[in-house]
Amino acid sequence: MNQKKDSNRVVVTGYGAICSLGNNVSDIWQAILAKKMGYDIWNNPGKDIKTKIFGNIKEELSLAHFSKRIIKNTPRFAKLGLIATDEAMSMAFGKEQLFKPYYDEDDCGVIFGTGWGGCDDVNSNYYAYEYDDSKEPSIQSCFHAMPNIGTAAITVNWQLKGYQNTPIAACATGNIAIGEAYEKIKNGKAKMMIAGGGESSMSPLSIWSIDVLRALTKEQEDLTKACCPFSLDRSGFVLSEGAAVVCLENLEDAKKRNAKILGEVIGYANYSDSYFNLTVPAPDYHSRTLTIQKALEYANISAKDIDYINAHGTSTPMNDANETQILKNVFGEYAYKIPVSSTKSYTGHLIAAAGSIETIFCLKSMSENLVPATINLNNPDPVCDLNYVPNEHLFNQDLKYTLNVNYGFGGANSCLVLKRYEP
Repeated sequence: MNQKKDSNRVVVTGYGAICSLGNNVSDIWQAILAKKMGYDIWNNPGKDIKTKIFGNIKEELSLAHFSKRIIKNTPRFAKLGLIATDEAMSMAFGKEQLFKPYYDEDDCGVIFGTGWGGCDDVNSNYYAYEYDDSKEPSIQSCFHAMPNIGTAAITVNWQLKGYQNTPIAACATGNIAIGEAYEKIKNGKAKMMIAGGGESSMSPLSIWSIDVLRALTKEQEDLTKACCPFSLDRSGFVLSEGAAVVCLENLEDAKKRNAKILGEVIGYANYSDSYFNLTVPAPDYHSRTLTIQKALEYANISAKDIDYINAHGTSTPMNDANETQILKNVFGEYAYKIPVSSTKSYTGHLIAAAGSIETIFCLKSMSENLVPATINLNNPDPVCDLNYVPNEHLFNQDLKYTLNVNYGFGGANSCLVLKRYEP
């Protein structure tokens, strides 16, 4: 019985995303194909903030079809999560999103993570409470402060009554959410899961708290140097907002309802640096290397099976050099033959949503036989000497296995192995 449960294949039947490049996956992907950058100059983000370039969603969010009762309780990152989930559920189950004919509510769950959650709302509510008598803090401020409010909003809106959780692992969150959901279905503890992450930290205090660490881009004017992973010109990451989720199902259940299968998750690992400097990769490379090695082992494939790697690729001096060495540790000489790219060069860094939107990009790459370029890679760093696909997409690629790697502050390391679906 346990042997059968452990062998469940887990497939993707829907996905959804929103970020500064577009309000849905199709628009975002088309923007990537057109080599558009989803970030721009913001001249006055707040007092003492040095960075000037951000990936803001400038259009008003489309929320009219969600319950007002749900919306009033949700901070912006959770609203973005609802929008992404709406797209994923529509893709998986049709316009009416009728999953109940196929699944019991108790077998369907949500793992939706965040890094900084509703900090923006907490900041504004505190200011109104303590300092500004002309403004009233929201009576929903308790819910705005809950990191799990995004997960809760999704469960309530779609009445998903099964397993729920809210991973908080900075920039590794999205991968971890999908990995944990994959394992729930693989082990027979769920049949359908919504998994991903969301982030919106655009208030002055939220931005300042990262900027003061000198982690954000130092570039003030030239967008091509603001986010240029693996380039000598890189100086920090571009902070962006957004959300992305996937709908995961047991393969046999998906086949029974004739679902369109978009890809398969076959491996996942998550190990910690346990290093005292919370913003610096551990210099021994141990846990990042082990994370990829174990994900490959659990997927039951070899390093030489990987056809494309979507790198963490933050455009920070330390990460990009460290990541290059990690890939050499894992893949040896084969590392030079694998196309590796950073799609953060288009989106900026979506923090908790990074891993989930980049999982979607891996699925799109496999379905379209295309490796997206790392744009803005005009001045390669000699230390970052792998095939980082500078500036020009690779077409007509036979991509069967892809790797999605994400790392986060606090030493969180995550890796997903994805496979093109083959019956």
